[in-house]
Amino acid sequence: MQAAHRVAKNTGILYARMAITVFISLYATRLVLAALGVADFGLFNVVGGVIAMLGFLNSSMAAATQRFMSYAQGAGDLEKVKRIFNMSTLLHAGIAVVMVLVLEIAGYFFFNGILNIAPDRLEVAKIIYHFMVVSTFFTVLSVPYEAVITSHENMLFYAILGIIESVLKLGIAFYITYSALDHLVMYGLLMAALSVFSLILRRIYCHRYYAECVLNFRKYYEKSLMKEISNFAGWSLLGSASSMIANYGQGIVINVFFGTLVNAAQSVAAQISGQLGVFSLTLSKALNPLIDKSEGAGNRAMMLKATLGGTKISFFLLSFLYIPFLIKMPYILGLWLKNVPEFTVVFCRLLLIRNLIEQLYIPLTNALGAVGNIKKFQMVSSFLNIIPIIVSYVFFYIGLPPYTLYIAFILFSLMMLFNVIYFAKMNCDLQVSKFFKEIVFNCFVVFLLALLVSTIPILIISNEFLQFVFVCVVGGVSYTLFIWMFALSAVEKILVLNLKKNIIVQVNNLLKK
Repeated sequence: MQAAHRVAKNTGILYARMAITVFISLYATRLVLAALGVADFGLFNVVGGVIAMLGFLNSSMAAATQRFMSYAQGAGDLEKVKRIFNMSTLLHAGIAVVMVLVLEIAGYFFFNGILNIAPDRLEVAKIIYHFMVVSTFFTVLSVPYEAVITSHENMLFYAILGIIESVLKLGIAFYITYSALDHLVMYGLLMAALSVFSLILRRIYCHRYYAECVLNFRKYYEKSLMKEISNFAGWSLLGSASSMIANYGQGIVINVFFGTLVNAAQSVAAQISGQLGVFSLTLSKALNPLIDKSEGAGNRAMMLKATLGGTKISFFLLSFLYIPFLIKMPYILGLWLKNVPEFTVVFCRLLLIRNLIEQLYIPLTNALGAVGNIKKFQMVSSFLNIIPIIVSYVFFYIGLPPYTLYIAFILFSLMMLFNVIYFAKMNCDLQVSKFFKEIVFNCFVVFLLALLVSTIPILIISNEFLQFVFVCVVGGVSYTLFIWMFALSAVEKILVLNLKKNIIVQVNNLLKK
């Protein structure tokens, strides 16, 4: 119960962060799109979009490092945590250098025959790419510090960092709106500078407040530990890198066949998906240390319980928000953006469907990481990650429309779901029939019921704004009722009620003070 309260508290802090950062990020995107224009916005997405995806890579690599730290903390070994921090710092410094070299070499091929960029913007595109390489270097160096903050479950500082970064991004958006310099160049420069500033903040805080953050490679070097972390991080990086290549590759494939205007639609869809996805990632951020510490303490039952409970809750948190977006996507995009690029609506809807499928297996991948036997899993996953890009290229080559890209990714997500379930059964003792019955079936039945009920206002109300309001209200109320009636077990209902009572008591205590 104490662990559940801690997760609930951390989740609450992260949701407060999210409520602020999502609003700021969406508004900043509106400003950036207006300042750059559709063509340059699409150009930045295809050339400098790796900067955004590095956030995903950074999170994946940090999760791998955090796994070792939380595991050691669960076993109560502080000295080992110090050694892990030093080995992780040394390892990621090497990774950062290698990635810079790889990206610079790849850049030569990107700008000599692969990318479809207007000749008058080619030099600007190259400048943006070099800014992205700089951002890559400092982003990778920040991974050990991100892992330390997460392993200590210090979600308050994590939330403060996120808010600071979002405010600075908004400041960047305002600056390029009124700057007399080339808007695209300044945007790339300032976004790269932001990654440097973020590393400095994390480094100062961690070295001041956490005992394990002492850099002494000679004292804490341990060859066997370095090998263990390198193997785990290497296989994790393979999976993350292949996923990143797949995400970035879809932009390149679209660019080759359809140009930067369709890249702009893809970028907007990614923004919608990314900001809404923060809701489920927030819970994962709070839950992962508990999963790792439970496995580190030898409590496999607690680890699985946390994983399955997290899967269900994160799916509902995500799909709860998806209902109004799926139904009223054209209206929402019209409110948000001045000019909605072609294909944006269909891209967004298909991408949200894909995300719902992925949400069923993402927590299970965290459980696989906690157990640690990930070599075969990452090899198969990396192969599956690349399939949609190859299939999409064939689709576009034979003349199919751009949105078939996301259909390919939906099919891939279904394949990945069964891949994760198979390895979770082999390595984590997952009961497959229980997973399908209590998680997959319950989640999708409740979601589809709420989605159907939420379309009723569209049939009886003609005003667009009122439709949107009633879709949100009806969807929220019906989904909450369906979750309570059909999706939660008796034990989970008791936990929810206890958490509710605890929150009310804490609020009353604060009011009395």
